[in-house]
Parts: sequence; structure tokens; C-alpha cells
Amino acid sequence: MIVVIDHPTLEETQVEKKKLVAYQTNEGVLDGGFKVTEPKTTVSADGFNAPEMNSYGNSFRDYDAETERKKIVEEFYRQNHINQTVDFVKRMREEYGKLNKVEMSIWECCELLNTVVDESDPDLDEPQIEHLLQTAEAIRKDYPDEDWLHLTGLIHDLGKVLVHPSFGGLPQWAVVGDTFPVGCAFDESIVHHKFFKDNPDYNNPAYNTKCGVYTEGCGLENILISWGHDDYMYLVAKENGTTLPPAGLFIIRFHSFYALHKSGAYTHLLNEEDKENMKWLKIFNKYDLYSKSKVKIDVEKVKPYYLSLINKYFPQKLRW
Repeated sequence: MIVVIDHPTLEETQVEKKKLVAYQTNEGVLDGGFKVTEPKTTVSADGFNAPEMNSYGNSFRDYDAETERKKIVEEFYRQNHINQTVDFVKRMREEYGKLNKVEMSIWECCELLNTVVDESDPDLDEPQIEHLLQTAEAIRKDYPDEDWLHLTGLIHDLGKVLVHPSFGGLPQWAVVGDTFPVGCAFDESIVHHKFFKDNPDYNNPAYNTKCGVYTEGCGLENILISWGHDDYMYLVAKENGTTLPPAGLFIIRFHSFYALHKSGAYTHLLNEEDKENMKWLKIFNKYDLYSKSKVKIDVEKVKPYYLSLINKYFPQKLRW
């Protein structure tokens, strides 16, 4: 059963502008002949302006800031780091890869997700549809011709519906938070790394070396990433025959892999295609992270545009 939630019309407010490096375009072709643009290198005067602080008045991704959410976030990562093992990830991929939980459209999933607040996020306590639309609209402002990227912004977190009873009601530690490879050493750049010491894989000699069960340059498509909404939404999109380009699927699967795209860890596992897709992931991350604010989006106003993109890149109904 799908719960459809009515959204009130929300008023947009202005955020304080901050100059950020944007990107200058050059056309390129991704695998499969899908044409996109290359990253810009100039500052966009009219583009998205990132706020300096999150909605709590602190720097973004500051896990040490004394806020009301600090203890919640820390406990979340304790459970996450203890329980995300190779065996657990394999079981989750096998179970949820069946896509036999629910059948619904992308927009129905957006509405269902509006009941979810991410316990791992130190920057935001708003319902998820707010973040999805903030991200998508910020990208749309700077990249008006890249409609695939707008839609990627809208759907990148839809896998968080895994916490909903219709999907088995997984605990948040198995759905949200930063992701990381399992089957090799846990890099120290991963937030709250200290909790990995209680993970069964931590002292397993097969899994605790730099490469573990992988080889250098094997490509991220060949690794197991900690289970959560990223990998689940990737499986949903891929198995339902989306026509999004490979860069879109890469963003969906690895947008929470901060140890890679923020700290530069695990680059020894990348292949050449990953390195190309990383350009788009780093662009996307600016909007995913810094659009988390109290700025409101008029849902009904933008809904027709995103419905047109959904119809372009996805079937009417998807298996979840």
C-alpha cells in the first residue's frame, strides 16, 4: 500500500549569497553515446549560492558541533560501523535485489519519503522531499540543459524508503549515513572511524588490508559498498530499465561515499570510467550538501517539470 501525502504550498525565501566556484561547459559523450557537458571552470554569477552554515548555525558535516542532534548522529554511526559487514551487505543485496516489495511511480515514492527524517544527518531535520527538491532546483539553476542531472538530484535519496514498513522497516543504520567499501580496510577518514573496532570484519585478515578481496583498478562496479539507500536506489533504477546515463547511476550509488569524493580515499580501486564519472559526482556533491537549508520549494509549482523528466527516463511504474 502506498501512502500519498498532500504537500502544502511553500514560500521560497532568499539565502545569504556566497561565492562558489561553479563550472564552464564543454560537450562530451558518456558510455552509450549519451551527450553531457564537461565541468565548468568559471564562477557563475547567477548560479546556486551555497550558505556558509547549516540550519543549526554550524559548518556543514561538523560531527563535533554541540547540537541537539550530536548524540543521535554518534549513536547512529556506532551501530552502522559495527553491523555493516561483508555478510550483511551480501544478504541485503540478495533480499532487496528481488524488487518484490512494492510497485509504484517515482513521484509516489517522493511523497512516501516525506515521512522520513535522516538520523545520520547533522545538517538537516526536515522531511526528505524538501532536500530532494532543494538539490534538484539548485542543479537546475546552474545546469539548465542537463535534465538528467536535475532528475538525479530529485531521486538520489529515494532509497531511504527502506525505513518504511512497506519495505520491511529497516533500522536507519542500514539505510542512511556515509557509505564505504566492505571487504577491505576501513579508511580512517570515515566519520566516527573508532566504532569499526567492534565490527567483525575489522580483524579479519581477508578483509583488513588496503585492497582486501579486491585488486587495484578493479572498478567500483566490482566492490561491495555498505548497504543503504544509495545502493538500493541504484538497483531499483538499473533493474527497472532507466535511461539515465552512467554518470547518473554512478551519482546515485556513490553520493554518500564521502571517504572517496571528499577525502580522496580508495582511489586505488577506481578504473578509468570511475575517474570520468567522479567529475560529475563532485559537481553533484556541492548541491547535495550545501542545498540543505531552510529554503522552501513550492512543490506544486515545480511538480509538472519533474513529472515530465520522470516520464522521459523511467517507466510509469517501478518495482521496488
